[in-house]
Amino acid sequence: MRPEQRLAALAALALLVTMFFPWYGLQSLNPKTKAIYSHNISAFGDVSFVEAAIFLVAVGVVAMLIARAEGRDFQLPGGDGTVVLITGAWAGLLIFYRVFSRPAGDGYPVGIEWGFFLAFVAAGGLAFAGLRMRAGERPSPPLVRPRGEQRRRTPVNPRPVDPDSPVLASGPLRHHRSAPVPAARTPPVERSPYPPAPSGKPEQLSFEDPPTRAE
Repeated sequence: MRPEQRLAALAALALLVTMFFPWYGLQSLNPKTKAIYSHNISAFGDVSFVEAAIFLVAVGVVAMLIARAEGRDFQLPGGDGTVVLITGAWAGLLIFYRVFSRPAGDGYPVGIEWGFFLAFVAAGGLAFAGLRMRAGERPSPPLVRPRGEQRRRTPVNPRPVDPDSPVLASGPLRHHRSAPVPAARTPPVERSPYPPAPSGKPEQLSFEDPPTRAE
């Protein structure tokens, strides 16, 4: 473990151990002697939602750090430091709330013992350790599935689309067909109604009979 992880583990273990120390001082009346005597109870002497939540916080942080020390790869929202910081602050808030919501004393005042204050200090130490972890934390790499669970996907190369294909004209891909480009029109050639004049020396027509071939 890194130093900040060891600090978080020690703070979580200390929070768990302080729950066995005296938290509350109760007083009761002896009906025979009419004497008032006091006794102390731990956090498990009067279990409520507060004590159960603090116990789960301490056990959860210890289990997470042990799993990290064993090299198990998993991701938590916000990272390990953020989770430890939130759990430590949550435990401290619950302990502070318990100051105003103490166990029932049967008409006698309920005092707070030294174990209660040690638990509050341990919760603060857990939040501080989470802050240290969050400051020196690096973004965790994405999880990689085992080879047996990976699905190989081969890229499919689509066939080239022929824009002149008759299928495109009637199918949903007809908008991919390029419109034909009209050919350039040449202006019509104007012809004269009269035949062209002969070039050079004009030939004279003879009205005599053409000579016959000698037999």
